[in-house]
Amino acid sequence: MNTFIEDHLRLISSEIENIPLESEPAGLYEPVAYCLKNGGKRIRPLMTLLACDMFDGDMKLAMPPAIGLELFHNFTLMHDDIMDNAPVRRNQPTVHKQWNPNTAILSGDVLFALACRYVGMVPDSVLRPVMDIYHQTVIEVCEGQQYDMDFESRQVVNVEEYIEMIRLKTAVLPAACLQIGAIVAGANDEDSRNIYGFGELLGLAFQLRDDWLDVFGDREAFGKQTGGDIIANKKTWLYIHALSLGNTAQKTLLLDAFSGKIHDDQEKVNLVKGVYHDLDIHHMALDAMRAYYDKAMERLTQIDLPPKRKEHMIVLADMLMKREK
Repeated sequence: MNTFIEDHLRLISSEIENIPLESEPAGLYEPVAYCLKNGGKRIRPLMTLLACDMFDGDMKLAMPPAIGLELFHNFTLMHDDIMDNAPVRRNQPTVHKQWNPNTAILSGDVLFALACRYVGMVPDSVLRPVMDIYHQTVIEVCEGQQYDMDFESRQVVNVEEYIEMIRLKTAVLPAACLQIGAIVAGANDEDSRNIYGFGELLGLAFQLRDDWLDVFGDREAFGKQTGGDIIANKKTWLYIHALSLGNTAQKTLLLDAFSGKIHDDQEKVNLVKGVYHDLDIHHMALDAMRAYYDKAMERLTQIDLPPKRKEHMIVLADMLMKREK
């Protein structure tokens, strides 16, 4: 990994470890500390810092909103895990499994409040645009989560609907992280829009990689239950394409699996993965991921900066596309 990126990931981790949390009531704050200590890639705050640096800004000014955006991300994970009934996150029991759903909801709410506080710790000159982006992102992430839940009870979801759902649920947050870092650095409106577009396209590629890892990744490396999307009846890119390409028998198997007719989770995962294997969905998903990545890199070239100033961002983008967790 790039030394510059490693150094700033350590700095971000140190900032998060030193967030002052109250000790009481313990039932509220211990789950928050547990969630934050379980690590994570810290990619979103890193994006904020790298965007600020790319536009030659002061990264110290970008650190508080970077931390706030990571806190918001952890809040969404804590609540998503409840909705998905996910047992594992980052190789550890999820908060609602370690404690209970009510505790996870309330502790998540505290994380959200802390996120708002930190994002607002920017210079007054950029406070309004930063908070406008942040609040719009919060709304869009919630919209994406609702679509995701709606899709679980629908038999058919088309590709366009799915891409819009993951754009909202996943891609707008890294896009906002980059744009906020750029704004803190004083980037102009056009470059601010282009860095957002880069982040949005990279976020789509990132989610397709996540979909792929959920099915084909190694559980130990991935850090959470593999096949979880299949068990939760999530209509991912892989499922949608398999359903559109499969023969009658394959389509019937997929529809039966996602309508609750197969009750054993492992059997369900194995049968669906078998269809994916037969249709070569494995490689199709990787090709789609690469296409979004290429579009993201094209958008990055539209930013009016010397290539050298973009080097760290390109390294990060490449890391995200090769990740195993």
